[in-house]
Amino acid sequence: MEQILNGLNPAQREAVEHIDGAMLILAGAGSGKTKTLTTRLAYLVGEVGIDPRSTLTLTFTNKAAMEMRERALKLMPSKVSSPPLLCTFHKFGLLFLKFHISKLGRNNNFVIIDSDDKKRLLRSLAKALKIDLNLSFIASEISKYKNSLFTTQEAIDKAELPDYKQVAAIYAAYQANIEENNLVDFDDLLMLTYRILDENPTLRTEVSQQYRYIMVDEYQDTNELQFRLLSHLCSTHQNLCVVGDDDQSIYGWRGANIQNILEFSTYFNSAKTIKLETNYRSTTPILTAANTLVEHNSNRLGKKLISHKGEGESVTLFHSLDESMESRAIAHQIQALLTQGIHPDEIAVLYRINALSRSLEEGFTKANLPFKLIGGMRFYERAEIKDIISYFRVIANPHDDFSLIRIINKPKRGIGKASLQKLQSAALDAGVSLYGYMQKSQAGELPIVVSKRVANTLEHLSDTIISLQIEAKESIENFVTLFEEQIALKSYYHGMVDGIDRIRNMDEFYGYFREAIHKNPMITLDEFLNETSLQSDQDQIESDAITIMSIHASKGLEFEHLFVIGLEEEFFPLLGEGCNMEEERRLGYVAITRAKSHLTLCYVDSRFYKGRRKMIDKSRFLGEAGLIQDTSLKITKHSAFKKGDLVKHKIFGIGRVQSVNKSGNEYKLLINFGGNKKEILSSFVQRI
Repeated sequence: MEQILNGLNPAQREAVEHIDGAMLILAGAGSGKTKTLTTRLAYLVGEVGIDPRSTLTLTFTNKAAMEMRERALKLMPSKVSSPPLLCTFHKFGLLFLKFHISKLGRNNNFVIIDSDDKKRLLRSLAKALKIDLNLSFIASEISKYKNSLFTTQEAIDKAELPDYKQVAAIYAAYQANIEENNLVDFDDLLMLTYRILDENPTLRTEVSQQYRYIMVDEYQDTNELQFRLLSHLCSTHQNLCVVGDDDQSIYGWRGANIQNILEFSTYFNSAKTIKLETNYRSTTPILTAANTLVEHNSNRLGKKLISHKGEGESVTLFHSLDESMESRAIAHQIQALLTQGIHPDEIAVLYRINALSRSLEEGFTKANLPFKLIGGMRFYERAEIKDIISYFRVIANPHDDFSLIRIINKPKRGIGKASLQKLQSAALDAGVSLYGYMQKSQAGELPIVVSKRVANTLEHLSDTIISLQIEAKESIENFVTLFEEQIALKSYYHGMVDGIDRIRNMDEFYGYFREAIHKNPMITLDEFLNETSLQSDQDQIESDAITIMSIHASKGLEFEHLFVIGLEEEFFPLLGEGCNMEEERRLGYVAITRAKSHLTLCYVDSRFYKGRRKMIDKSRFLGEAGLIQDTSLKITKHSAFKKGDLVKHKIFGIGRVQSVNKSGNEYKLLINFGGNKKEILSSFVQRI
């Protein structure tokens, strides 16, 4: 173990050897935070003698969890009795609910629905309620409600504006639907876990005593619900070690609360703070630009990255007339790099706005460059994959009406819309699931409400589901083969224009399923489905191609040769209502620090955007990073709040912003706290 510690720098070693009490490891980009975290876990288990089952390490992506688990286990002695629990927040919630969801009166054979499932269900509910609102807006608001721990009744009571009254109504219908079908969405994995711990003090104490040493990666990305969950998990001790970087807090728009890390020492008394400022990734010129830019932010703990590599090439600024010239020039430079033997995986192009990827895709395609677009349609969101997953869900739980409706006519079975509506209405009246009604009508216990032909078709489908259920339990290895033989989805897609690509995707999914069985022969169908539902974009990044991706998607990655496009006002930084300039700068800091040795920042004179060509100015960030001299270094403060935002006040609690008005150097917010309206300065509330 001493040999492992010798590989750490003084700050890293101090963090590793800290045992009891709260600790914030303020880890700058490329400063070895993963090494520090995994070494500390190995130190606690292998040197201090902490039972690995008494530790809990939480992160945000499966990819990060897998990497950390492998690295930590390699550092631990082989005699360790059991591996420590190291997983994502949502995986922890899933494991917890499997054991304890019964305390809410629900069964533990629930199924997780992803964002696509959620939107389809919301679409049907909105239609039934005759509500015409943007689905993404509805889904986002419901997510905010859950992460603010609002019950459906509280959401209804607090809604004042017409749109939010409608959202609250859909929220109530949505929650009733998923509970009735024993479904949970991603937010439920944490919300229900918190609720169970909050309502059961004895269990809360037991769980807290079980996990006496808790570590959290990427702490700056935690939201209010995750903070409150961690508080419950630490209710019997203060042994919480969090690792994060306030300068890389870039997810405020989806609920991350930067105050969690900025005020960590306030929340946890006598917390120790250790700064990791030695950067092992980037050269000095790159870090100088990153440091200089982010120092313009006032709301930060403060640190300065120092390069372990030392000097290197200066940051390159690349100016083009328009986006077409820009993409051609970048493609030409990348071709030269590939000719020099640079591996495609070491090259990436980042952008702030997804729409900017179009010109890159066109330019790279014309240049015949191999590229992968991260953040396009995810593999598991493709229709053919969703169909297989829905079938698997029905086989695992036939009473999952949501999934059954999706696949009941795939492949075509001649079950028309009218017949399906009759079945749904009859099942609702009888108080049973759609599948339950099919079985009871076949047994003569309930009337047959469809034609004889449709009834026979449904009986055949029911028999097929039963036979596949039996096969899944008796021989999971043979399940896929029998599934494809009996369902014939490949044949269904074969005749389509893009049928070959769809079949390839299906084969890839089947291969993934078989690989999961190979890794864990005891895996069950619903366990596989829940693991699949927890996949993220970065878990699917392939190799051997140049990466094109948003800055948000690039967080945690690094590239030898990096191009960042769109360094223009209104594109990066974004401007306008709701823009948070400090978070925009943090995005700039994240983008710059993805580069290891070669960084090129690109800007143009004009872009075609939203249907017209527009002349634009170069980004102020180029000046604030000290790279050019003719851009004003004035710090422009923009309100981080807009009408409709949910906010939290330390005295009045949670409310919704009604209006935003400038007031000197601040913004005055009119906030409705459950019917009690107050004018509050923006610095006294937090957006949630």
